Amino acid sequence: MADTTGFSSGLSGDAKAFLRLRDVTKTFGETAAVDSVNLTVERNEIFALLGSSGCGKSTLLRMLAGFEPVTSGQILLDGEDVTDLAPYERPVNMMFQSYALFPRMSVEANVGFGLKQEKVPKGERLERVQEALALVQMSAYAKRKPHHLSGGQQQRVALARSLIKRPKLLLLDEPMSALDKQIRHATQIELVRLLDKLDVTCFMVTHDQEEAMTMANRLAVMSQGRIRQVGTPQDVYAYPNSRFVAGFIGSTNLFEGVICVDEADHIMIESAELARPFYVNHGVSEPLGASVSVSLRPEQIRVLREAPSEPCNWAPGVVSHLAWLGSYAIYQIRLDSGKMVQASVPSQLLALGQPPGIDDEVFVCWGRDSVTVLTS
Repeated sequence: MADTTGFSSGLSGDAKAFLRLRDVTKTFGETAAVDSVNLTVERNEIFALLGSSGCGKSTLLRMLAGFEPVTSGQILLDGEDVTDLAPYERPVNMMFQSYALFPRMSVEANVGFGLKQEKVPKGERLERVQEALALVQMSAYAKRKPHHLSGGQQQRVALARSLIKRPKLLLLDEPMSALDKQIRHATQIELVRLLDKLDVTCFMVTHDQEEAMTMANRLAVMSQGRIRQVGTPQDVYAYPNSRFVAGFIGSTNLFEGVICVDEADHIMIESAELARPFYVNHGVSEPLGASVSVSLRPEQIRVLREAPSEPCNWAPGVVSHLAWLGSYAIYQIRLDSGKMVQASVPSQLLALGQPPGIDDEVFVCWGRDSVTVLTS
């Protein structure tokens, strides 16, 4: 990615492991808010740390910024150990979720505030403010006050202020939480475009799954102070490594079962929640008779009027609830066992025939490659 704006990012060196966390731990009394976290972030990557409230993600972000001391472990940035450096000594800047703009200052004064505090000469300061505002397409609003701007415009001003000091690492704390839902998605895409244009390395924390999936090159799922899984959004969604991750990232249907057939190219899983076993077209490391969980995403389930001819991977049920969401419909179907299953059906498929309605008897089915087997 090349910077065509003339706004230098100040990045150099190897593209791998630009940020490295080694066994980073933060304890408050007897409680470990962050527990032996190991992570690497590549240069120019947008990396998202995803988790629910209280999981430790904000504490970890504050340690990266230097606002919270590390109990143990090491933080390396571009080959430099910054673990014990004060916030102002680190080549890091944070954009807070509230944006923290000064209400009585103009946009250009807000953006140049940090440089003024550092006593950067006025001419250089004004030049860099103009470059930063041009980067985020806010030059025309330089004389306005923050309360005359929309939420998305305020975010761009906060981003310009964060980038004007040319940090090696940009930290984002719940970057979209202050925006209305209607403009959030467009703003997410715009922010990614701006970061890509600047070649900046970004570490963001969020509780919003859609935000992480939309913006990040890679993400980590965090729970109770520990990292549960790291990967691209596509990989973590398609191949969760645990029940927690499967349930946290997107929607899924979880079943409990036991491996009843174990062959080299497939396994079968019996579940008390289904009359027929799951047929899975790959092997697993767990032995015959092992208890496992099965994750089945709603979009992998088809809803039919007639019973399939296959001996496995289907079940009868009754439509309990139906919600039309424009391009697709959400079906909640109660199986004979009482298990509730959710299916996401594209509207174009429903338009091909008479779609099932509430209280209709239906059959749900899924492919042999649609099942994810979880052992933890």
